[in-house]
Amino acid sequence: MKRAKLIIAASESNADILYATRFRAPDAFVLLEADGRKTLLLSDLEIDRGRRDAKVDEVLSYSALEKEIQGKKKIRPSIAQVVARFLKSRRITRVEVPADFPHLIATNLQKEGIKTVPASSTLWPERVIKTPDEIKALTAANRIAEAGLARAEEILKASEIRKDHKLLWGGKVLTSEILRTEMEIAVIRAGGEARGDTIVACGDAACDPHERGHGPLLAHQLIILDIFPRAAGSGYYGDITRTVLRGRASDAQLRIWETCLAAQKFALKAIRPGVAGIEIHNGIKTYFAEQGYPTEVRDGRWHGFFHGTGHGLGLEIHEEPRFAAATFQPGQVFTVEPGIYWPGIGGVRHEDVVVVTETGCKLLTKYPKPFEIA
Repeated sequence: MKRAKLIIAASESNADILYATRFRAPDAFVLLEADGRKTLLLSDLEIDRGRRDAKVDEVLSYSALEKEIQGKKKIRPSIAQVVARFLKSRRITRVEVPADFPHLIATNLQKEGIKTVPASSTLWPERVIKTPDEIKALTAANRIAEAGLARAEEILKASEIRKDHKLLWGGKVLTSEILRTEMEIAVIRAGGEARGDTIVACGDAACDPHERGHGPLLAHQLIILDIFPRAAGSGYYGDITRTVLRGRASDAQLRIWETCLAAQKFALKAIRPGVAGIEIHNGIKTYFAEQGYPTEVRDGRWHGFFHGTGHGLGLEIHEEPRFAAATFQPGQVFTVEPGIYWPGIGGVRHEDVVVVTETGCKLLTKYPKPFEIA
């Protein structure tokens, strides 16, 4: 019996089918991989582009197969009927499908005599180890992210500090929304995609790690800039965070910023093949507690370091392997992003992207870590 994988998804939103085909399309299409040979079923709308661009062995017309089954009937056949006919023509009656495979299609395939078996993990587990070409794509995606950060730094440097500590830029009060838009325009110009979710969070708002930020940006307050664009060409992600301040920092702000940076340096030095990510994560939490920033709930709000040290990065912004669950291997790509969140002082996060090497790790990020922007 042939070993067959089946996926029906849109590659703009499904990383597995994009990884397997390198073909980007907004609507769902069919991919069969049987005995290592990949076949696409595409509509007439996409078939010429698919034959030109998809990295597969064969591209067939879904539309033609659909018409063949329909014949003179008024009702079009279902996706399951079309796919089942195709699979049976290849003498395939059992397919491995992703865990999120559409339930209705799976049920209807069963009715057509095709057994679907959910995969225990991704259909392409090799995604966790990046190829040299993937590392190049991730490096390029991080250059795009850096273009956004450079624009933010440029605008903050050009801004004026009003007496009420609000920042003025271009004759208007500079807000999180304005700076986020400018960063994402820079991303688009650099070849990336922007979705409006770049984080520009100021002061205590940044103590919620995924707070996007809103309203006026203030001088002498910590500002977290977290940008994670997708490269328009390759579909790979960049992900970088910097914490800056327009004006002068207090001793408390400087100390928390430097403590977080020391933790990141520790992590970057510790990452190497065979090391468990959880050991690094726990070491950072212990260090923060020793420096006076324990992870705990105070007055109903989390303080300290209450998220992961990093995550896998590739065709998804968060993908396997998980940092804390990983035992590092060469070729894995991770973000490294310890953070300290302390209401009354603000939030700090330093984030860079690394690839694990044979002897340690290599930074894919080049952007410096500015702090006080005077």
